[in-house]
Amino acid sequence: MQLLNPELFWPIAGAVLAGALIGAEREYRASAAGFRTHILVALSCCLLMLSAVHQMSWLSDTPLDVVRIDPVRMAHGILTGIGFLCGGVIFREGFNVRGLTTAASLWMTSTLGVLFGIGFYELALFGAVATLLVLAAVTLTEKWAPQRRVALFSVRYRAPAPRSAVEFGEILAEHGLTFTTIDQSLDAGMIEYRVVATGYRAAAAERLASVFGADAAVAGYAIRPQQG
Repeated sequence: MQLLNPELFWPIAGAVLAGALIGAEREYRASAAGFRTHILVALSCCLLMLSAVHQMSWLSDTPLDVVRIDPVRMAHGILTGIGFLCGGVIFREGFNVRGLTTAASLWMTSTLGVLFGIGFYELALFGAVATLLVLAAVTLTEKWAPQRRVALFSVRYRAPAPRSAVEFGEILAEHGLTFTTIDQSLDAGMIEYRVVATGYRAAAAERLASVFGADAAVAGYAIRPQQG
C-alpha cells in the first residue's frame, strides 16, 4: 500500500480529530481521561478496524479460499476491551460516584474510531458533532433541567443529646428536605444522627449549617451533597 493512501490517511485523520475534540472537552472539565487518552482510544480503534477491513493486504500469502473477512468480530472485541477501560475511570469518592460521563465519552470515542476505520464517514461525523453538543450542553442542563438532588446530613451531639432523632428530622423537614429513616449511633460520648435526604438546595444547606453551627450542643456536623 502507498504510505499516504487516502483509504488509510483520512480515516486516521478523522479519528484523531474526533478524539482530540472530545478529549479537549473532557480535559477542560478536569476528568480522569482527557485529551491524549481520547485520541489514543479513537486512533487505536480506527487502526484495528482498518487492519480488519484491509485484511487481504497482510494476508497476501494465504490462499483466497481460506480467508474469511469479518470486521464485525473485530468491532466486538474492541467494544469489549473498551468496557474494561471505561470501568477504570469510574470511582467512588465517599457518597459520590464520579466518572460516568467520562466513561460514556470513552465508549463513544471508541465507536467513532470504529466508524472512521470502516469508512462510514457520514455517521462518524454526525456522531462526533452530536457527542460534542451533548458534552457542551452540561452547563445548560445543570442550570435548567430539574434535578432530584441528594445529600448526606450528619450531626454529632454531646451525650446526652438535647435533641431526639425526631426533632433532628423536624429541623431537616423545615428546610425542605425529605427522608425515610434516620441512623443513630453512640461513640465516645457522642450521639450521631445520619440521614440521606432529597431536596437538597445550596441556599437551604447554608441556612441549615447556620442552625447547626449556632447550637452549642453540636460537636460537629457534615453536609455532603451528591455529585454527578
